[in-house]
Amino acid sequence: MKKPIALTIAGSDSGGGAGIQADLKAMSAIGVYGASVITAVTAQNTVAVTAVHELPADIVSAQISAVLSDIHVDAIKLGMLFSSAIITAVAYQLAQFTGPLVIDPVMVSKSGDVLLQDAAIDAVIGQLLPRACLLTPNLPEAARLLKKSEAKTPREMVAQGQQLLSMGPQAVLIKGGHATGDICTDILVQADGSIHTFEAPRVDTRNTHGTGCTYSAAITAQLAKGQGLARAVEFAHTYLHTAIVAADQLLVGQGHGPVHHFHGQWA
Repeated sequence: MKKPIALTIAGSDSGGGAGIQADLKAMSAIGVYGASVITAVTAQNTVAVTAVHELPADIVSAQISAVLSDIHVDAIKLGMLFSSAIITAVAYQLAQFTGPLVIDPVMVSKSGDVLLQDAAIDAVIGQLLPRACLLTPNLPEAARLLKKSEAKTPREMVAQGQQLLSMGPQAVLIKGGHATGDICTDILVQADGSIHTFEAPRVDTRNTHGTGCTYSAAITAQLAKGQGLARAVEFAHTYLHTAIVAADQLLVGQGHGPVHHFHGQWA
């Protein structure tokens, strides 16, 4: 029997904690084969992003074509897309893809560096969101997409999730990691009106680099396995929380270190 296959289309993180590298680690840890398309190369570690090199849109397009023409992909995740040209190329190549599409609207790195050009935001909204089965913004990303201030309460998170639904995705997962308080709350709002809340104790660690990438990749992996959306988010939420709890075991870098993707395989 064919094993489930997921494709990640995102940027490369030379430090290994986020982007393509985090996606492939999460997918592998969960038991899904991961293929990849690189949109940009970053010179990056746990402290800062020191350089970003955008790949030509035709090279991004060629990578997608090469993968989809040969490999049966069950689900796709979009991460760092960086520019309008890349977004247009991705949208064109995925026009015939009918499987689950998860969009993690990567905009700013953990160190504060911009990973999505301002001019590209409208392209994401117009060309990609209507195709998404799930959009996974954190609080700053949701606010930037809506051109509003960040949600402060669960009620405001639900309201912003519902507003983002009007842009076309079938569901929106608003992630509360940037909020304060002892409990971290994520809220899944779906077009059918259902709302699911996922909570976990906030972990006292600075090693949270790549949490958004890991979360969306884990969801995508579960969707590739054929799991329903709410269950896929529930699984990924637990997987990520455990990866954060185990993050301090890795001792990687001097800044925001990565989560432990393989906490279930090795300590």
